[in-house]
Amino acid sequence: MTQLAGFDALHTVVQHHIANTLGWGGLRPLQSEAIGPVLGGNDCLLLAPTAGGKTEAALFPLLTRMSEEAWTGTSVLYVCPLRALLNNLEPRVASYSGWLGRTATVRHGDTTAGARKRQVFDRPDILLTTPESLESMLVSTLADPRQLFADVRAIVVDEVHAFAGDDRGWHLLGVVERISKLAGRPLQRIGLSATVGNAQELLKWLQGSNRISEIPASVIAPDGGSAAVPEMQLDFVGSDLNAAKVIAALHRGEKRLVFADSRRTVEKVSLGLRDLEVETFVSHSSLSVDARRQAETAFSQARNCVIVSTSTLELGIDVGDLDRVIQIGAPRTVASVLQRLGRTGRRPGTERNMLFLSTDDAQFLRACGLLLLWSEGYVEPVTPPPTPLHVAAQQLLGLTLQERRIGANTWHEWFSELELASPGEWQAIATGLVETGHLDSDQGMLFMGPEAERKYGGIHYRDLMAVFTADPQVVILHGREEIGSVDPMVLQRKVDGPRLLTLGGRAWQVNYVDWKRHRAYVEPSANAADSKWSSMPQPESYALSDATRRALLGAVPAGVLLSKRAVTKLGELREEYAGRVSGDSTVMLRESNGRLRWWTWAGARANGVLVAGLIEVAPDLLDESRAFNNWQIGLRGDTTAPALAEAMREIQGVLQDEPQRLLPQVDERALKTLKFAELLPASLAVSTLAERSSDHFGATQIARCGVATSET
Repeated sequence: MTQLAGFDALHTVVQHHIANTLGWGGLRPLQSEAIGPVLGGNDCLLLAPTAGGKTEAALFPLLTRMSEEAWTGTSVLYVCPLRALLNNLEPRVASYSGWLGRTATVRHGDTTAGARKRQVFDRPDILLTTPESLESMLVSTLADPRQLFADVRAIVVDEVHAFAGDDRGWHLLGVVERISKLAGRPLQRIGLSATVGNAQELLKWLQGSNRISEIPASVIAPDGGSAAVPEMQLDFVGSDLNAAKVIAALHRGEKRLVFADSRRTVEKVSLGLRDLEVETFVSHSSLSVDARRQAETAFSQARNCVIVSTSTLELGIDVGDLDRVIQIGAPRTVASVLQRLGRTGRRPGTERNMLFLSTDDAQFLRACGLLLLWSEGYVEPVTPPPTPLHVAAQQLLGLTLQERRIGANTWHEWFSELELASPGEWQAIATGLVETGHLDSDQGMLFMGPEAERKYGGIHYRDLMAVFTADPQVVILHGREEIGSVDPMVLQRKVDGPRLLTLGGRAWQVNYVDWKRHRAYVEPSANAADSKWSSMPQPESYALSDATRRALLGAVPAGVLLSKRAVTKLGELREEYAGRVSGDSTVMLRESNGRLRWWTWAGARANGVLVAGLIEVAPDLLDESRAFNNWQIGLRGDTTAPALAEAMREIQGVLQDEPQRLLPQVDERALKTLKFAELLPASLAVSTLAERSSDHFGATQIARCGVATSET
């Protein structure tokens, strides 16, 4: 391996094409600093803003290694969280690979059967894919996974923060461990991410078993210098229709990307914009693949237009040069704000910008808290969900499918260094799977049991490939064209007159529903109605709820321009909430209807822990419903501040000595959101979800506060 530094250490052909094909005068700091560690085989986390050249920072030295070390077969896996992002990357990655006579192709759920077969016999040097497709390759009966993955040497995980923040990250780590075992070597792991608040911890998590092998690990995050201050604005508009009117009136002639955090809002705003004769495109997960792809392609090529999207366009999909980013409502993390903000300001002479349009009081307050955190330079740490025991069970079944049968005493060697479960939990999971018939045991070997065959056998094995839950949907068809899908409840509610819905930013009338095939046939309509999708209430973090409290107390986000309407609304809400916030204590407020509410401003996970604590030490203080949300907890009407303060002192002691005693209660509806919960012993399923619904740090902060009283 060459000992040259920086650009000179790259393969000469790569150097030539950087200078002549790409026409670059030099590398960006991240790209230059990544060369040495990647060439040296280090595990790496490469950090840079959106469009910061992270893909090239990883691939240029990997292509150099591929050529100089004569790697053969599929030697690099490039994993992304979204199919659209993979499709967007494929031409660029294939072009770079072609410089050295190498190949790169995509494989995901939309890849045709013919293309998959070609990939088996003519393996690409770089495979761009998803964790779910890797899982399906591992368990395939059409190709030997040992042959498919024998030559893998490195894996690049794009948008690694998006994986690490949910169970897909644990799934990916399990899959990587299995591929590493098949390849017979540790895999070099390279994560790409925008700014995160805990880079070292994120890299340590990504390393998995490589930590035990003591493979060197490097966080590469060059100082980007003093970037121009972005233009951040907050407005209160009061309704989705008003949001559409503001978007239509502002920035005409410019390309605008509008984010909304529900599919319902996306549809309502899109329809409103089209009624105002604004060229509008739509993108969200319930639209068909073709509909999304056509919208994103058309938007990338247009100028005076708007695309309205959920978070599907938050990640680095190229939709052309944007002029404006507009946010309806507010996301729940500063990281999302930074990701969305980073879609603008890419052209020379343009600035990053983001306009928040709030349509109700709760959204407006969340936006105020979020912008306050942003102005303070806060970015959430990326924390993988705790106790992924259901993923451990899924991985054990996946391994059994992969190997057909596994040793009852040796299977744990595949996952021994992966923190999916403790040894005792792994054994309890395996025993439970045998007892419930998901696995069978014979002569020291485990293999798929009748219950797993019944639930997941045949075509249903695809349900075992993904750890996220997809709600059953009814496909909407206009003739032979698939528009998208909706919640079955939309088509079951009683209506007077024609059944109407909105999808893809257009109004439709439902003519016929084929319930057996889960299809509905529609025709265009001049009238519209809401399309609704089921969803669970979303918890906010302690940091965000506390920042909202501070905004109500008078804190102002620096560097954010508030419109006159926003200034007026903030003044009104500060007056309205004056009795519910305090600078140094929580507030117990008796409302005019006699109900007693304890305003903690701690976030739902912390409040869940506090409720669990009250159930243990002073259950008579809680109201019968034991209800709570992100901001407050319901108390019994005769609760006194001294009694609550005394209970908090007891709870504080438990949180200090035995925090795991205090876990929120889990109901049946919530348990259904945990995919593969049925693969776990009931107690482990409940404890997994309870642990994930907890914030012991936030609860401790509140338990240390005093309690003030107030009345409306």
